[in-house]
Amino acid sequence: MPPSAIAYAELYVADDRDAAGFLVDSLGFVPLAVAGPATGTHDRRSTVLRSGEVTLVVTQALRPDTDVARYVERHGDSIADLAFTCDDVRSCFDRAVVAGARAVQTPTPSRRTGQDAWFATVSGFGEIRHTLVAATGDGAAPLPPDRDWALLPTATDHAGPRPFLDHVAVCLEAGTLRSTAEFYEAAFDMPYYSSEYIEVGEQAMDSIVVRNADGGITFTLIEPDDTRLPGQINQFLAAHDGPGVQHLAFLVDDIVDSVRSLGNRGVAFLRTPGAYYDLLTERVGAMADAISDLRETNVLADRDEWGYLLQIFTRSPYPRGTLFYEYIQRNGARGFGSSNIKALYEAVEREREVAGR
Repeated sequence: MPPSAIAYAELYVADDRDAAGFLVDSLGFVPLAVAGPATGTHDRRSTVLRSGEVTLVVTQALRPDTDVARYVERHGDSIADLAFTCDDVRSCFDRAVVAGARAVQTPTPSRRTGQDAWFATVSGFGEIRHTLVAATGDGAAPLPPDRDWALLPTATDHAGPRPFLDHVAVCLEAGTLRSTAEFYEAAFDMPYYSSEYIEVGEQAMDSIVVRNADGGITFTLIEPDDTRLPGQINQFLAAHDGPGVQHLAFLVDDIVDSVRSLGNRGVAFLRTPGAYYDLLTERVGAMADAISDLRETNVLADRDEWGYLLQIFTRSPYPRGTLFYEYIQRNGARGFGSSNIKALYEAVEREREVAGR
């Protein structure tokens, strides 16, 4: 049985209180559990946070001679583990290893749930790990099974959007896109879903989307075209010192309302040039009633043959810019807004031309 969903994403950070504070105070996540010296974990301190169906774990090293500390030193504040939910952990582990994944932790009884639940860990792209955890079946937020946790009182004042994890955007080194996509199909039954080559001025990137059968795990894999000028993918790879998760995309029901709410909580979003909205109607069709709201909130729009989507990106809150967040609303669309990359580039160029007259 292949993995069914992303159980949680674990961020390794230099300052866990600052990182968790951003997720709670700005993005509206709720802390659920903590692990550290008080619970018997002496080399790191972790907090589990939950918003809607998204679970994030923030971890800081407490000693310099640990994997967590070395990861942060090399990659900055970034995602180190994308955990997968499995009905049969041992079967998922065996399949991944046969497909070429490195065994980081062989199937082991979970420390929290006892002998009936198992977990294992295998390697993914770059230095990312995938912890394979048993499905709980009760809808509760999964907790990393390799440490003991102290549950926190349940919060009652959730003030942010309640998202679902729509997709994970991954930056890869040039020349590794297709082999990485083939690995995820063989190891985790995440076959090819779509692909696109995107040219932006003198820059270009290639992408392949892989996802599991029910859409619970979707990776947008991106590599730069190294025959063209360096661009944003190259910048990420340099800042992160190798492949990694560029952003997490949170699916929400009402993106305009979400952006206004998050903006009031201090979240900084990327700004969109006014020329983008001047051209929006001819790009995506009749949206006159919505364009003023989109312009006000800097939300982008894109359309495919199934419908349209709305999206916006936060500025990275991390010192090296090694992770940011996307909010996305889908109205039938199955794509990922790639046309917006070119549209934004053209809008910026148009504003430069106007300013130069």
